[in-house]
Amino acid sequence: MSDLIDDFLQSEERENAQEIILEIKDEDIFEFKRLDQFLSKHLKDQSRSFIKALFDKGLISYVEGFSHTKKLELKKIPPKGCKIQIIIPPPRPADAQPEDIPLEIVYEDEHLVLINKPAGMVVHPAPGNYTGTLVNAILHHCKDIKGVGDQKRPGIVHRLDKGTSGVMVVAKDQKTHEGLVRLFSSHDIERRYECLVMGVKIPSEGTLESTIGRHPQNRLKQACDVKGGKRALTHYKVLEYFNSFSHMQMTLETGRTHQIRVHLSELLKKPILCDPLYGNPKEHLNRLGNDYKAIIKDYPHPFLHARVLGFVHPITKEKIRYEVEPPELFQKVLNYAKSELKDD
Repeated sequence: MSDLIDDFLQSEERENAQEIILEIKDEDIFEFKRLDQFLSKHLKDQSRSFIKALFDKGLISYVEGFSHTKKLELKKIPPKGCKIQIIIPPPRPADAQPEDIPLEIVYEDEHLVLINKPAGMVVHPAPGNYTGTLVNAILHHCKDIKGVGDQKRPGIVHRLDKGTSGVMVVAKDQKTHEGLVRLFSSHDIERRYECLVMGVKIPSEGTLESTIGRHPQNRLKQACDVKGGKRALTHYKVLEYFNSFSHMQMTLETGRTHQIRVHLSELLKKPILCDPLYGNPKEHLNRLGNDYKAIIKDYPHPFLHARVLGFVHPITKEKIRYEVEPPELFQKVLNYAKSELKDD
């Protein structure tokens, strides 16, 4: 039970957790003396011990933004009107199985493969995504890759968020895996992204620096300058300003979870277009107008694309560098924005 929660907290696929919001009402104050009693009633499928474990790991807390000064305690019922957030990790996934899923392969040799990952594909099986992942596809494509690196994530040395498209590398043997891990750990990797960012009042270029760690209230998110955070450094350049958003290039010097999304939303106060976790897609589309709504429709992912990946091949010592164009919808939004500028 505790292992499941620890694995979930260390996972980078926390968007798939179940989030429950409960409000303390008049009748609850009279019925319950303790918060754990209140939670047991409303979380009928969870044991008392599991609820306590969630609480101890910070997955039960006041809803972000609630201005209550007292610390939440299991042995005391909070005041009427308090909203409590509960994050429940999904079940642990089974070992990944090979699946015949088409892959767009950018480069491949006997040691490694570079893939253009589509937005919407999860990199490895994790709570809420047992099948259809990049790992499932790789296990089918590379028959001997099982056991390379982490057993649950064979061949994987880095990742892209589910909603992020673009180029990433997978190791096909253990020696290559270890070499790539060293390169990523020492930041000897060229990683350049492109994104569409809400807002235009942005300096033309700069560097964003902070520490990044788990958000103290919303455990699904990351945040800048929190306790236990790790150094994060992102260089950016605005490629073009449009009427309501900007086309930006981001270069990573470190690779923290959600780094670009957090730096843009917190340090520049400019979230990525349609980012559901760090922005407000409905508000974004309302600001852009009906023409953009017709193009983007109900697209559920941030407009963030890993365009360039470059490194020295850990085995052959050749310079590997590949660049992939953003997906079709990204290009459509850009093209329409450019046509608007011409019309103006």
